[in-house]
Amino acid sequence: MKRNFTFHTFTLEKKGGASDCLQTSHSHDLFEKLDTNKDGKVDVAELRAGLTSMGITFRKGAAQKIISSGDKDKDLGLDFEEFSKYLKDHEKKLRLTFKSLDKNNDGRIDHMEVRQSLADLGMDINQEEAKKILQSIDVDGTMTVDWNEWKAHFLFNPATNLQEIIRYWKHSTVLDIGDSLTIPDEFTEEEKTTGIWWKQLSAGAMAGAVSRTGTAPLDRMKVFMQVHSTKSNKISLVGGFKQMLKEGGAASLWRGNGINVLKIAPETAIKFMAYEQVRTHERFIAGSLAGATAQTAIYPMEVMKTRLTLRKTGQYTGMFDCAKKILQKEGVKAFYKGYLPNILGIIPYAGIDLAVYESLKNAWLANYAKDSANPGILVLLGCGTMSSTCGQLTSYPLALIRTRMQAAASIEGAEQMSMNRMVKKIVEKEGFFGLYRGILPNFMKVIPAVSISYVVYEYMRSGLGIQK
Repeated sequence: MKRNFTFHTFTLEKKGGASDCLQTSHSHDLFEKLDTNKDGKVDVAELRAGLTSMGITFRKGAAQKIISSGDKDKDLGLDFEEFSKYLKDHEKKLRLTFKSLDKNNDGRIDHMEVRQSLADLGMDINQEEAKKILQSIDVDGTMTVDWNEWKAHFLFNPATNLQEIIRYWKHSTVLDIGDSLTIPDEFTEEEKTTGIWWKQLSAGAMAGAVSRTGTAPLDRMKVFMQVHSTKSNKISLVGGFKQMLKEGGAASLWRGNGINVLKIAPETAIKFMAYEQVRTHERFIAGSLAGATAQTAIYPMEVMKTRLTLRKTGQYTGMFDCAKKILQKEGVKAFYKGYLPNILGIIPYAGIDLAVYESLKNAWLANYAKDSANPGILVLLGCGTMSSTCGQLTSYPLALIRTRMQAAASIEGAEQMSMNRMVKKIVEKEGFFGLYRGILPNFMKVIPAVSISYVVYEYMRSGLGIQK
């Protein structure tokens, strides 16, 4: 999965000699040219019309943003002093951004420096993507960008740097919807050196713990239906909950939640450390490798979670008793039942999750971004929820196979089938949709899980002193 950024959303597109015009014009000459009605100030309409006549087109809202940011006396226009100050301040910011990209200080930015700068911000792109970004700014065709080209391209662009888009749109795994296949968060070098990374991971872990606890009854129902519901033995939501309450009371609805919460910390830590080791690869590959490493390390806890979720009253006294009995009766191999479909599930989940998120992000940036790359919390929550849900939908059959293989190992005399054989048997007996047993409670918990995890995460961020 490639992370394609729509930089054209915020940049100016040059036509003809616009670059030369901007390079040679002094502030006063430019102001005189823009102030068409000669009232001593440039308003939004004049700025828009003037820049367009100079061969510069820009996104809707850019002219308004420029006027608003420079209009100190709030008279809906920029006088010469305000106009000059805007250009001076804006150019200063552009110079700083240019210098931060120019790693070898040779006065030119090449595609390797673009890649390195974005990597420092937690965004890995390939060589072709870096070249595309460069080509959008490069006027003379040298495949490098000097200061004059950079200034000409961004001078009337209200977004002064590329970090804004990355900061707002970095795909975060804070929204815990109960799965363990998500690609880990990316952290910038600044976040790592200042220690913000561990605070964010801690806040995310706490949000996940509360979210999983709040939606545990639906999660248990999902597992219950995955294992016990068939074409001949259909289990409804109401019927399933009645059965659980009758067998073990209200507390039984939270069976398996303890270990489900407990595994968040080691899984997050291992995934983060593994990702840091392989992050030179594309995000999809690095994230999948990190996820596979974490899943391999904590998979015994996944098996125990399934066993504890499905247990009958009195079967196990707790997590340690469960582990002890599995080890004594079935051996170490039992802790890795269903491992193959679980690992295979990472690839479709991660691929679809990232692809959908990128598509939604790019669509929003192209159609709705005006003055800022910040889409607002509702858009971010919506994009994250939809991409994760699509990822779950794709990998769900593998999750069901994993759960059934884990559960079958605990039943004495039950046939221990391979992954392929189990898929074949389910499709033969129950049809294709038999691979989606339990999908309803799984989807039902998405919205409350996202809402709870977001609220808790915000409280934790505030408590840990993480700035927005």
